[in-house]
Amino acid sequence: MMLLGLFIILLLAIFLGIPVLLAIGAVGLVGFILNDLNPAFFPQKMFAMLDSFSLLALPYFILAGELMTRGGLSKKLVEFAEKVVGHVRGGLGHASVLANIVFANVSGSSTAATVAIGSILIPAMKERGYKGGFAASLIAASGIIGPIIPPSMTMIVYGSMAGVSIGGLFLAGIIPGLLIGAGLVGLIFLFSMLPGFDELRKTTGRFDLMEVLKSVKSVWVALLAPVIILGGILGGVFTATEAGVVTCFYAFVVSLLIYRTVKWSDLPGILVNAAITTAMVVGIIAVAGGLGWLLSYLDFNTAALSAITSVSSDPTIVMLMLIAVMLFMTMFVESLAVLVIMIPVIVHIGSQFGFNPIHLGLLMVFATQIGATTPPVAVLLFVATSIAKTPYDQTIRCCWPFVLTLIAILLLCAFVPATATFLPHYFLGQ
Repeated sequence: MMLLGLFIILLLAIFLGIPVLLAIGAVGLVGFILNDLNPAFFPQKMFAMLDSFSLLALPYFILAGELMTRGGLSKKLVEFAEKVVGHVRGGLGHASVLANIVFANVSGSSTAATVAIGSILIPAMKERGYKGGFAASLIAASGIIGPIIPPSMTMIVYGSMAGVSIGGLFLAGIIPGLLIGAGLVGLIFLFSMLPGFDELRKTTGRFDLMEVLKSVKSVWVALLAPVIILGGILGGVFTATEAGVVTCFYAFVVSLLIYRTVKWSDLPGILVNAAITTAMVVGIIAVAGGLGWLLSYLDFNTAALSAITSVSSDPTIVMLMLIAVMLFMTMFVESLAVLVIMIPVIVHIGSQFGFNPIHLGLLMVFATQIGATTPPVAVLLFVATSIAKTPYDQTIRCCWPFVLTLIAILLLCAFVPATATFLPHYFLGQ
């Protein structure tokens, strides 16, 4: 009853509009007091959660993403994507997917990708006749590619808390990320064949290889980023954590010295924004770590395992149940908070059933990102809808084909583990 009560209070607090960080912190502290635990233990557990070398990469990747975004990279990526796929049916929609795939190489945040790409492409799509809700749904769905394709802040959080190789998780996200892109491109092309979607049949002209090559000059920096990051990790030049510092330095040089779109006077604002984002993410990790310790103290891991095995002991069914739980919870609670709270349970159940930790981690991160596009609490839909300046109910009506496509790709990755494990096994032997 205590566990049930804590979850009910947490959900009520979030629904009442209390910030996630404060809601989790308050519930965790109250839980400590109600169980006659010294309240001083709560901040100790928060600090213990943050006492991780892997988490040091977070602020650097966040700052790198902020530098590249403020440096105008998103606009250059959109122009490049239009040159590559603008001649195809639904070209502007395809361009949004391609732009997100490339942008994911320098920013591991789905929200940053949605804002950066959406602020440029959503108005352009509306000018071409796209419905605001459709455009917002497409941008939100393609935005989740950011945390799947490396580098990924969410992968760093999961790996550091679950004790899983971050380099392995980075590699595990490459194929699923490309599959998401392919799935969304296929869906857009399918829509272009249906009546009532005449705007998707409009193109931006013929394919011009010379124009594509010219546009590569403006985005080669983004295309080179994954080579530096993954090449350095695989080559043993630096660790996944140190890769954050390298990426940050790379973004700094590119934005201030190569593109010269960021001025020295812009740096204070960029640093403040990056610090705010870092504080928010790290704060959620800290308080969720304290609450997670309390849940373990109350044998929540054992209770969850017993509940699942009472339904089935088949590993496939258990995997699907974990995915379903994550998808359901992220419909109501912010995805990062759900992931951080559930990681101890996920790791416990995964070890009991012998799941590949990298495959399991990829699936859990993927599932929580889908939750950011699933009503009622869908952060990416909120962001994209505000950019589109369209009624939220219109976006909800349009989002379900995209959500179902993402779920289908998630299930494909679940039933075909090689989609996540092939590259880590090939390069790292994991």
